[in-house]
Amino acid sequence: MIQNPILPGFNPDPCICRKGDDYYLAVSTFEWFPGIPIYHSRDLKNWELYTHVLTDDEQVDLKKLPSAKGIWAPCLTYCEAEDMFYVVYGVMNSMNARYFDVDNFLIKAKNIKGPWSEPVYLHSAGFDASILHDDDGRKYIVSLEWETREGYEKPGAICMVEYDDRKQEIIGYPKRIWSGGTDRGCIEAPHLYHRNGYYYIMCAEGGTGYNHCVTMGRSKKVWGPYEKDPMNPIVTSTPGYSNERHDPDHLKPKYFNPDSALQKSGHGSVIDTQTGETYLVHLCARPFVPELRCTLGRETAIQKMTWTDDGWLRMADGSNLAKAEVPESNLPACPMPQIPEFDDFDQDTLSNFYYAPRIMPQRFADVTVRPGYVRLRGQESRTSLNKVSILARKLTSLHARITTKMEFIPLVHQHSAGLILYYDNMNYINLRKYYSQTLGQSALSIIHLENGEKTEFLNSRIPVEDVPVYLRLEIDGRKSWFSFSMDGATYQRIGKEFDTTRFSDEYCKYGEFTGTMVGITCADRVKHKHYADFDFLEYVNL
Repeated sequence: MIQNPILPGFNPDPCICRKGDDYYLAVSTFEWFPGIPIYHSRDLKNWELYTHVLTDDEQVDLKKLPSAKGIWAPCLTYCEAEDMFYVVYGVMNSMNARYFDVDNFLIKAKNIKGPWSEPVYLHSAGFDASILHDDDGRKYIVSLEWETREGYEKPGAICMVEYDDRKQEIIGYPKRIWSGGTDRGCIEAPHLYHRNGYYYIMCAEGGTGYNHCVTMGRSKKVWGPYEKDPMNPIVTSTPGYSNERHDPDHLKPKYFNPDSALQKSGHGSVIDTQTGETYLVHLCARPFVPELRCTLGRETAIQKMTWTDDGWLRMADGSNLAKAEVPESNLPACPMPQIPEFDDFDQDTLSNFYYAPRIMPQRFADVTVRPGYVRLRGQESRTSLNKVSILARKLTSLHARITTKMEFIPLVHQHSAGLILYYDNMNYINLRKYYSQTLGQSALSIIHLENGEKTEFLNSRIPVEDVPVYLRLEIDGRKSWFSFSMDGATYQRIGKEFDTTRFSDEYCKYGEFTGTMVGITCADRVKHKHYADFDFLEYVNL
């Protein structure tokens, strides 16, 4: 059996495609770089982090964007006629007053690892844009056209426009084609497929929260009209009818289903295997109960599907409730390399599973200047939306231990470095070494930022010498705590226990849609040049 989620942790909005025997899956990254991870599989069960699409943080400038803005819902497709991969992605610039200002772009590459073409601007009509490569060579862009007018249903309807690949521009203006296959409202995430004489539109409805689902419609003509699938929704965590067209809120916690192992199931993308099977990937979440807080963020799951004789897509077990266990495909088993627990930074390049907010990690992290270490050059405070030195990886379990060995000599009180549990720039916990003017020497202490309110726990401050120090973060469900060691064997707790559940969309007020990260960090708020060296970073799911 395949165990869901197949991509645990912060991996939302999956879009899947196939080239030959290889399956590639892209997910959203919002304010994090590198952008748009591509996961690779050959059996739909075992996945590896393969590459990233966006690695130029000047071409795609996310600096100064608030949390949860940035790269939304990439669409990854493979055009067999051209032997070409396409990625359509949006950069969400602002959600002020619910205007949702987004710019949508298209890039393409012969090789999934690039190089990718220069971005072609498509439009700013709405988000979750995706592309259909039709059999006659024409191409169409579908997206949610965001509605701002009073008296109109919000958040809007699905629109479509033809794309001229030769001129590299859309033809005319987007036209509305679909308002949903249910009354759950909050339609988004459209994908178009052309199969057996029908054009199928697949969407998410109900908001990307607890009433989320996957719906479908079909038409003989690409411009419609589209008929609703009579069994909508086809995949969800909350079966049954609901009418929420009047409520544009996306979260809707009242639809939490205690009988479902996966929550928030929706935003789907479908693929047919070379052996004639069909699978659908979708986002999901696993909240703390009863708090209904999803610390791991929105994750990626997969469901086995089948096409009926009358041409509709159904879950293979005949239901529409997303399952935690799914039958494996008939594809040959193919284990994939996994992200290692222990990284000693002995390679000459930084591993691809590290991320940084708004800038590429290579801007401040160097594994060549001191072989066997990563050197982090300090920059702005961790609350900044600009240039912050946080080298992070995704938290993929609610039971984990993260350990590092650090060498750092702070010279002024604006120098600090250490270990961090991070949701966004307004929500993090940082065990740091810094220079204490009060003590006249280096010290360890914890700074906690909760929805923008800062607490420095000076009562648990500990003076330390300027020698290597081991730092550790332990996460055990709802509880998280830090400790340190001078010898790597005996650890001493520092500070209090913290509430892990508060690192979530549901609790954090300044960001949403992402997930919790863990990592190492350095700040130099004077010259942006002082550094810390880290010998290793160990991440173990317990």
